[in-house]
Amino acid sequence: NGWLSTATIFVMVLTLLVVSSLMVMSVMTEVAVDTLKSKIDITVYFAKDTTEDKIMTLTGELNNLGVVKDIEYISKDEAILNFKEKHKNNSLLLQSLSELDDNPLQSSINIKANDPSNFANIVSFLESSTAKTLIDKINYYENQTMINRLSNFIKTVRQVGFILIIVFAMVAFLVSFNTVRVAIYSAREEISIMRLVGASNWFVRGPFLVEGLLYGLTASLVAMIIFYPSLSFAAPYIDAFLPKADIYNYFKANFFQFFAIISGVGMGLGTLSSFIA
Repeated sequence: NGWLSTATIFVMVLTLLVVSSLMVMSVMTEVAVDTLKSKIDITVYFAKDTTEDKIMTLTGELNNLGVVKDIEYISKDEAILNFKEKHKNNSLLLQSLSELDDNPLQSSINIKANDPSNFANIVSFLESSTAKTLIDKINYYENQTMINRLSNFIKTVRQVGFILIIVFAMVAFLVSFNTVRVAIYSAREEISIMRLVGASNWFVRGPFLVEGLLYGLTASLVAMIIFYPSLSFAAPYIDAFLPKADIYNYFKANFFQFFAIISGVGMGLGTLSSFIA
Protein backbone atom coordinates (compact mmCIF):
# COMPACT_ATOMS: atom_id res chain seq x y z
CA ASN A 1 0.00 0.00 0.00
CA GLY A 2 2.73 2.44 -1.02
CA TRP A 3 0.49 5.32 -2.05
CA LEU A 4 -1.75 4.99 0.99
CA SER A 5 1.28 4.86 3.27
CA THR A 6 2.70 7.96 1.60
CA ALA A 7 -0.62 9.77 2.02
CA THR A 8 -0.80 8.74 5.68
CA ILE A 9 2.72 10.00 6.38
CA PHE A 10 2.00 13.23 4.49
CA VAL A 11 -1.11 13.99 6.57
CA MET A 12 0.78 13.13 9.76
CA VAL A 13 3.60 15.48 8.70
CA LEU A 14 1.05 18.27 8.24
CA THR A 15 -0.40 17.52 11.67
CA LEU A 16 3.03 17.57 13.32
CA LEU A 17 3.95 20.80 11.50
CA VAL A 18 0.76 22.37 12.85
CA VAL A 19 1.71 21.18 16.35
CA SER A 20 5.25 22.58 15.85
CA SER A 21 3.90 25.90 14.56
CA LEU A 22 1.55 26.17 17.50
CA MET A 23 4.47 25.57 19.85
CA VAL A 24 6.31 28.44 18.15
CA MET A 25 3.17 30.57 18.44
CA SER A 26 2.92 29.60 22.09
CA VAL A 27 6.46 30.83 22.78
CA MET A 28 5.84 34.03 20.81
CA THR A 29 2.55 34.59 22.62
CA GLU A 30 4.17 34.08 26.01
CA VAL A 31 6.92 36.59 25.15
CA ALA A 32 4.38 39.11 23.82
CA VAL A 33 2.11 38.60 26.82
CA ASP A 34 5.01 38.97 29.27
CA THR A 35 6.00 42.19 27.50
CA LEU A 36 2.44 43.52 27.76
CA LYS A 37 2.13 42.36 31.36
CA SER A 38 5.31 44.25 32.29
CA LYS A 39 3.73 47.45 30.94
CA ILE A 40 0.35 47.06 32.62
CA ASP A 41 0.01 48.18 36.21
CA ILE A 42 -2.33 50.05 38.48
CA THR A 43 -1.40 53.16 40.43
CA VAL A 44 -2.69 53.89 43.91
CA TYR A 45 -2.58 57.57 44.92
CA PHE A 46 -2.57 58.41 48.63
CA ALA A 47 -4.05 61.32 50.52
CA LYS A 48 -1.55 64.13 51.13
CA ASP A 49 -1.29 63.55 54.88
CA THR A 50 -0.48 59.82 54.50
CA THR A 51 2.87 58.94 56.09
CA GLU A 52 5.48 56.74 54.46
CA ASP A 53 5.22 54.20 57.33
CA LYS A 54 1.54 53.62 56.64
CA ILE A 55 2.24 53.19 52.92
CA MET A 56 4.99 50.64 53.66
CA THR A 57 2.60 48.73 55.95
CA LEU A 58 0.03 48.55 53.15
CA THR A 59 2.75 47.47 50.70
CA GLY A 60 3.62 44.56 53.01
CA GLU A 61 -0.05 43.51 53.18
CA LEU A 62 -0.27 43.57 49.37
CA ASN A 63 2.83 41.39 49.02
CA ASN A 64 1.26 38.85 51.37
CA LEU A 65 -1.66 38.38 48.96
CA GLY A 66 0.52 36.17 46.75
CA VAL A 67 -0.74 37.68 43.48
CA VAL A 68 1.48 40.78 43.38
CA LYS A 69 4.60 40.62 41.23
CA ASP A 70 6.17 43.98 42.05
CA ILE A 71 5.37 47.20 43.91
CA GLU A 72 7.17 50.47 43.24
CA TYR A 73 6.82 53.27 45.80
CA ILE A 74 7.02 56.84 44.49
CA SER A 75 7.24 59.56 47.13
CA LYS A 76 5.94 63.07 46.68
CA ASP A 77 9.49 64.36 46.13
CA GLU A 78 10.19 61.71 43.49
CA ALA A 79 6.85 62.46 41.83
CA ILE A 80 7.65 66.17 41.50
CA LEU A 81 11.12 65.41 40.10
CA ASN A 82 9.65 62.99 37.55
CA PHE A 83 7.02 65.54 36.60
CA LYS A 84 9.64 68.25 36.04
CA GLU A 85 11.77 65.90 33.95
CA LYS A 86 8.78 64.90 31.84
CA HIS A 87 7.78 68.53 31.19
CA LYS A 88 11.25 70.08 31.10
CA ASN A 89 10.49 71.75 27.77
CA ASN A 90 7.36 73.44 29.08
CA SER A 91 8.78 76.52 30.79
CA LEU A 92 5.35 78.02 31.53
CA LEU A 93 4.21 74.92 33.40
CA LEU A 94 7.46 74.70 35.38
CA GLN A 95 7.23 78.38 36.31
CA SER A 96 3.66 77.92 37.52
CA LEU A 97 4.77 74.93 39.58
CA SER A 98 7.63 76.86 41.21
CA GLU A 99 5.21 79.56 42.34
CA LEU A 100 3.26 77.07 44.46
CA ASP A 101 4.02 77.00 48.16
CA ASP A 102 3.44 73.24 48.51
CA ASN A 103 4.11 70.14 46.41
CA PRO A 104 0.73 69.44 44.74
CA LEU A 105 1.57 65.84 43.78
CA GLN A 106 0.73 62.79 45.85
CA SER A 107 2.70 59.78 47.00
CA SER A 108 1.78 56.65 45.06
CA ILE A 109 2.57 53.00 44.47
CA ASN A 110 2.63 51.24 41.09
CA ILE A 111 1.45 47.63 41.40
CA LYS A 112 2.20 44.87 38.88
CA ALA A 113 0.34 41.57 39.21
CA ASN A 114 1.45 38.03 38.36
CA ASP A 115 -1.50 37.87 35.97
CA PRO A 116 -3.76 40.67 34.65
CA SER A 117 -6.81 38.85 36.03
CA ASN A 118 -5.42 39.38 39.55
CA PHE A 119 -5.88 43.16 39.42
CA ALA A 120 -9.58 42.89 40.29
CA ASN A 121 -8.73 40.99 43.50
CA ILE A 122 -6.04 43.52 44.40
CA VAL A 123 -8.44 46.44 43.94
CA SER A 124 -11.13 44.65 45.97
CA PHE A 125 -8.60 44.20 48.80
CA LEU A 126 -7.61 47.87 48.69
CA GLU A 127 -11.22 49.04 48.71
CA SER A 128 -12.20 46.77 51.60
CA SER A 129 -9.08 47.05 53.78
CA THR A 130 -8.55 49.38 56.72
CA ALA A 131 -6.16 51.35 54.49
CA LYS A 132 -9.09 52.54 52.38
CA THR A 133 -9.09 55.84 54.27
CA LEU A 134 -5.50 56.47 53.17
CA ILE A 135 -6.26 56.08 49.46
CA ASP A 136 -7.35 59.02 47.35
CA LYS A 137 -7.60 57.31 43.94
CA ILE A 138 -6.92 54.02 42.13
CA ASN A 139 -6.51 54.20 38.34
CA TYR A 140 -7.57 50.56 37.81
CA TYR A 141 -10.87 51.44 36.21
CA GLU A 142 -9.14 53.52 33.52
CA ASN A 143 -6.99 50.49 32.60
CA GLN A 144 -9.68 47.85 33.14
CA THR A 145 -10.64 47.59 29.44
CA MET A 146 -7.04 46.95 28.38
CA ILE A 147 -6.52 44.42 31.18
CA ASN A 148 -9.68 42.52 30.24
CA ARG A 149 -8.76 42.52 26.54
CA LEU A 150 -5.33 41.08 27.34
CA SER A 151 -6.85 38.32 29.48
CA ASN A 152 -9.36 37.45 26.73
CA PHE A 153 -6.61 37.46 24.08
CA ILE A 154 -4.55 34.93 26.04
CA LYS A 155 -7.55 32.63 26.48
CA THR A 156 -8.57 32.89 22.81
CA VAL A 157 -5.08 32.07 21.46
CA ARG A 158 -4.84 28.99 23.68
CA GLN A 159 -8.33 27.79 22.78
CA VAL A 160 -7.80 28.23 19.01
CA GLY A 161 -4.46 26.42 19.18
CA PHE A 162 -6.00 23.53 21.10
CA ILE A 163 -8.88 23.22 18.58
CA LEU A 164 -6.47 23.22 15.59
CA ILE A 165 -4.39 20.44 17.15
CA ILE A 166 -7.52 18.35 17.82
CA VAL A 167 -8.83 18.82 14.24
CA PHE A 168 -5.55 17.88 12.51
CA ALA A 169 -4.94 15.01 14.93
CA MET A 170 -8.38 13.60 14.08
CA VAL A 171 -7.64 13.84 10.34
CA ALA A 172 -4.28 12.10 10.77
CA PHE A 173 -5.91 9.46 12.98
CA LEU A 174 -8.64 8.69 10.43
CA VAL A 175 -6.21 8.50 7.48
CA SER A 176 -3.87 6.21 9.42
CA PHE A 177 -6.82 4.12 10.58
CA ASN A 178 -8.11 3.63 7.03
CA THR A 179 -4.63 2.82 5.72
CA VAL A 180 -4.16 0.04 8.26
CA ARG A 181 -7.71 -1.23 7.62
CA VAL A 182 -6.89 -1.52 3.91
CA ALA A 183 -3.64 -3.32 4.76
CA ILE A 184 -5.58 -5.76 6.96
CA TYR A 185 -8.11 -6.34 4.21
CA SER A 186 -5.37 -6.91 1.62
CA ALA A 187 -3.72 -9.48 3.91
CA ARG A 188 -6.98 -11.22 4.87
CA GLU A 189 -5.95 -14.56 3.28
CA GLU A 190 -2.55 -14.56 5.00
CA ILE A 191 -4.23 -13.68 8.31
CA SER A 192 -6.70 -16.57 7.86
CA ILE A 193 -3.83 -19.00 7.27
CA MET A 194 -1.94 -17.64 10.31
CA ARG A 195 -5.03 -18.20 12.45
CA LEU A 196 -5.47 -21.75 11.10
CA VAL A 197 -1.93 -22.70 12.13
CA GLY A 198 -2.45 -21.30 15.65
CA ALA A 199 -1.27 -17.67 15.55
CA SER A 200 -2.52 -15.58 18.47
CA ASN A 201 -4.36 -12.27 18.07
CA TRP A 202 -1.33 -10.27 19.21
CA PHE A 203 0.97 -12.17 16.81
CA VAL A 204 -1.31 -11.09 13.96
CA ARG A 205 -1.72 -7.53 15.23
CA GLY A 206 1.99 -6.97 15.85
CA PRO A 207 3.07 -6.05 12.30
CA PHE A 208 0.19 -3.60 11.91
CA LEU A 209 1.04 -1.88 15.20
CA VAL A 210 4.66 -1.60 14.04
CA GLU A 211 3.38 -0.16 10.74
CA GLY A 212 1.47 2.57 12.57
CA LEU A 213 4.49 3.26 14.79
CA LEU A 214 6.72 3.61 11.72
CA TYR A 215 4.23 5.99 10.09
CA GLY A 216 4.48 8.23 13.17
CA LEU A 217 8.27 8.00 13.44
CA THR A 218 8.81 8.70 9.72
CA ALA A 219 6.38 11.63 9.84
CA SER A 220 8.23 13.01 12.90
CA LEU A 221 11.58 12.89 11.11
CA VAL A 222 10.18 14.52 7.95
CA ALA A 223 8.43 17.20 10.04
CA MET A 224 11.70 18.04 11.84
CA ILE A 225 13.60 18.18 8.53
CA ILE A 226 11.04 20.71 7.23
CA PHE A 227 10.52 22.61 10.48
CA TYR A 228 14.05 23.68 11.45
CA PRO A 229 15.13 25.17 8.07
CA SER A 230 11.77 26.94 7.86
CA LEU A 231 12.21 28.30 11.39
CA SER A 232 15.76 29.41 10.59
CA PHE A 233 14.43 31.32 7.56
CA ALA A 234 11.58 32.91 9.53
CA ALA A 235 13.61 33.70 12.68
CA PRO A 236 14.98 37.13 11.56
CA TYR A 237 11.46 38.33 10.76
CA ILE A 238 10.12 37.03 14.08
CA ASP A 239 13.02 38.64 15.98
CA ALA A 240 12.34 41.95 14.24
CA PHE A 241 8.77 41.78 15.53
CA LEU A 242 9.64 40.34 18.96
CA PRO A 243 13.32 41.00 19.77
CA LYS A 244 13.13 39.18 23.10
CA ALA A 245 11.76 35.97 21.59
CA ASP A 246 14.98 34.58 19.99
CA ILE A 247 12.83 31.73 18.65
CA TYR A 248 15.42 29.80 16.63
CA ASN A 249 17.99 29.63 19.43
CA TYR A 250 15.27 28.67 21.89
CA PHE A 251 14.20 25.65 19.84
CA LYS A 252 17.81 24.84 18.98
CA ALA A 253 18.69 24.74 22.68
CA ASN A 254 15.65 22.55 23.40
CA PHE A 255 16.03 20.33 20.32
CA PHE A 256 15.86 16.98 22.10
CA GLN A 257 12.82 17.90 24.22
CA PHE A 258 11.07 19.27 21.13
CA PHE A 259 11.91 16.16 19.07
CA ALA A 260 10.68 13.93 21.91
CA ILE A 261 7.32 15.76 21.97
CA ILE A 262 6.86 15.64 18.18
CA SER A 263 7.94 11.99 17.97
CA GLY A 264 5.68 11.09 20.89
CA VAL A 265 2.68 12.75 19.23
CA GLY A 266 3.43 11.14 15.84
CA MET A 267 4.09 7.62 17.11
CA GLY A 268 1.19 7.87 19.55
CA LEU A 269 -1.22 8.78 16.76
CA GLY A 270 0.09 6.04 14.48
CA THR A 271 0.07 3.30 17.13
CA LEU A 272 -3.35 4.25 18.53
CA SER A 273 -5.02 4.34 15.11
CA SER A 274 -3.42 0.99 14.18
CA PHE A 275 -4.50 -0.56 17.46
CA ILE A 276 -8.12 0.49 17.00
CA ALA A 277 -8.09 -0.60 13.31
